[in-house]
Amino acid sequence: MKRCLIITGGPADPEFVSRFLEDKKYEYVIAVDAGLQVCKQLGIKPDLLVGDFDTYGREEILRYENLSECKLDIHRPEKDETDTELAFSDAAAAGFTEADVIGATGGRLDHELSNIFLAAQARKMGLFVNLYDRQNKVYVLDAKLEKNHTFEKKKMYGTYISFLPLSETVSGITLTGFRYPLHNKTISMGENPGLCVSNEIEGDRAELTFSQGVLLCMETKDRT
Repeated sequence: MKRCLIITGGPADPEFVSRFLEDKKYEYVIAVDAGLQVCKQLGIKPDLLVGDFDTYGREEILRYENLSECKLDIHRPEKDETDTELAFSDAAAAGFTEADVIGATGGRLDHELSNIFLAAQARKMGLFVNLYDRQNKVYVLDAKLEKNHTFEKKKMYGTYISFLPLSETVSGITLTGFRYPLHNKTISMGENPGLCVSNEIEGDRAELTFSQGVLLCMETKDRT
């Protein structure tokens, strides 16, 4: 996969971002609005600045010492898309197939839910989005694109793993190698949506299969 990093204007804690990036390298970095401030604090030079910059301030952009080294995708505040949606579109248009996103969760709930739904929309554009914060890794699995997914315990972001329905119904769910296995179950937004919450991998590997629908996958850990 061709992968990029997106730092949004949400609550991205520089200390967490610094630790998160210790063992990672990205060929392309997108700063979204106030995400530029996090980049400046950590000495990260973004390749693209995107958004309306109503939070960070357009005057501050002009003061950015590395401005000449960045591409710009600046929009008016009066627009239909959120800044994060614009960043996802730009990443897909640039040919990236995976994006790690910092700062998209943990703040305003309306923005957080919107970003989760945008991650599902991005899959249709060919972009696999991972949303990260201190306690969570969040991504979307779509049965139209993959009907099974393997998890390796040593690569898990946290101890727990949960699956929630993002479509009205998700059917044919089978969990193998998990502490709480399932066979050919159906969950929906209106009935037993919490059936697949807070599971754990028993051995080294576990597998999810499902036949229809869209699942929100969350690898999580307790606050430390």
